[in-house]
Amino acid sequence: MSLIKMGVASIFLLAGSFVQAEETFPNKNIHLFVPFSAGSQTDIFARWIGEKLFDSWGKQVIIDNRPSAGGVVASQFVLEANSDGHTMMMVSTGHAGNASLYAKLPYDTVRDFAGVTQIASVPNVLLVMPGLGVKTLKDFLTLAKSRSGNMNYSHAGIGSGTQINGEMLKLAAGFKATQIPYKGAPDALNNLIGGSVEFTFSPLIVAAGQLKAGRVLALGVSTISRSPLFPDIPTIAEAGLSGFDYDQWYGLLVAAKTPRRVVNAVNKEVVRILNLADIKERMLSQGAVSKASTPEAFDTFIRSEVKRFAPIIEAAGIRIN
Repeated sequence: MSLIKMGVASIFLLAGSFVQAEETFPNKNIHLFVPFSAGSQTDIFARWIGEKLFDSWGKQVIIDNRPSAGGVVASQFVLEANSDGHTMMMVSTGHAGNASLYAKLPYDTVRDFAGVTQIASVPNVLLVMPGLGVKTLKDFLTLAKSRSGNMNYSHAGIGSGTQINGEMLKLAAGFKATQIPYKGAPDALNNLIGGSVEFTFSPLIVAAGQLKAGRVLALGVSTISRSPLFPDIPTIAEAGLSGFDYDQWYGLLVAAKTPRRVVNAVNKEVVRILNLADIKERMLSQGAVSKASTPEAFDTFIRSEVKRFAPIIEAAGIRIN
């Protein structure tokens, strides 16, 4: 073989190796950001998915909790990382709310992120202390209106889904209450138990233990359907606020610049995981339902949620400059 032919052959071999390397995913550990504290529902789902991805890919999934600014800090870390698909973020409903909540976000909620798949759907539950003196939602709303402006409620952080849920209740029922932010749903729940606030909305997965122990009283779930975990708890719509419906959703995002083939590869694997019997059983046993989607469907869903929450946040007067 002549030197020229050998050189051409080497170029093709080298090019082929580059293509092969480019198409290999994952080729290093995965960094999965969680915008809330360890023990929050977002964190739990991230760890479940991370365990299964390690089993599939043989790569460590490093869970990085960044409980600050309702997810803005974690979002920035994702966007500043290499957009090769090895950096992801587990988000919840508050991610869509941030688009209206912040006067100036350092990113565009829709444009700068790409949906991988929705992960789960789960109701929040409206909780009060047994000593508050109410037994039903109607009792509570009567009390809340009589004490309008003199009640506090806790939530998982400014812009979190539990805050949006609380503001929806205030607007729908017509009373005022002061919001107290914490660094995650477990902290918000603990401060209800400690007597710092009168009510809170909590993901069922976080509240289940305290409910079973009788330390808190459930007045209603936020979704239009009852939870299979606590079927005796009525929906808020059934209990007295007709049409009330709030679905606390969770999903997986990457930076929008991530190659589409990588997004699709991650989607395929995570959807497979969400359809595993043990994952479905884990979710159902704690009131959640696995809810896989295509990347395109999740992007469309997020856009619709951004539009849905905008008037709620505006009416509540929540704004971060």
